[in-house]
Amino acid sequence: MKDNAVDQAITSEGVYNLLREIVDPEVGVNVVDMGLIYDVLVQSERIEVTMTLTSPACPMGAHLADECRQVLADAVGSQIPVAVSLAWEPPWSPEMMSDEAKQLLGWQ
Repeated sequence: MKDNAVDQAITSEGVYNLLREIVDPEVGVNVVDMGLIYDVLVQSERIEVTMTLTSPACPMGAHLADECRQVLADAVGSQIPVAVSLAWEPPWSPEMMSDEAKQLLGWQ
């Protein structure tokens, strides 16, 4: 899609599905199942993602945010602004992980 408005096919669910391609290299689980994505907002001419990291000192933080931004920009085209911002409240905790992620990491 290379239009000036977000394609009708791009939904919040679609954004979450695209973000599942981004894997936290430290644990091998995608950012959605890790519970790092706090919010997705799809507007007519903008996509906004609010995410967190497992720790404010996470060495992969900038890389993960950039990867999220790039995957979405590739999907919607350069005419649509994609914003990815980091939030620290509430702090991430293992309870935010999906059941699949907990099982994969042996936490269930």
